[in-house]
Amino acid sequence: MLGQIAAFTLAAALITISPGADMALVARRALTEGWRRATITSAGVCCGLLVHATASAVGVSALLVSSATAFTALKIVGACYLVVLGLLAFRAARRTARDSTVEPADARPARSARASFAQGFLNNVLNPKLALFYLAFLPQFVEPGDPVVALTAILVTIHIGLGIGWLVLWAWLVSRAGRTLSRPRWRAALERVTGCVLVALGLRLATTSR
Repeated sequence: MLGQIAAFTLAAALITISPGADMALVARRALTEGWRRATITSAGVCCGLLVHATASAVGVSALLVSSATAFTALKIVGACYLVVLGLLAFRAARRTARDSTVEPADARPARSARASFAQGFLNNVLNPKLALFYLAFLPQFVEPGDPVVALTAILVTIHIGLGIGWLVLWAWLVSRAGRTLSRPRWRAALERVTGCVLVALGLRLATTSR
């Protein structure tokens, strides 16, 4: 079981650091309102993860216990999900590389802490990709005979912990470096590397037997 946890941690870490709506939102808060406000938004983002995890954990656990065929189907879907994420990262890299401008700073007053939290929370709760993550990707790291509920809880906790840790670090980096981390060249390079890793991991998962 430790091997499964380690493999999930690696895969979840790669997905967590891949550029997306969460990172864009937190970066915007860090650039316009500072690190502290961005950490509140990060907390809202991770609470949104918890909602998706709670909603899907019971159904996934029951499915894994009752159907090996469904488990295999979910594994294939999850592998395809990783490949698609990788391809989207490549497309985003091309688009970013063509963008020679940096978004101007927001001149509006700083949001309240409650509004910052709610924005991060809704950003994830209303994102259907996260439901797909928990329904199709997480079960790939649970094998027959495992304590499904306990292992699922561990994996979810790891994912949320990685999320809050990375977003807080990202907010700090952006607030310290200002616009440097938002430059098109830096973002495009990160997106290309992430795309390669996600596609490779998806292909490996698709060809690995239980």
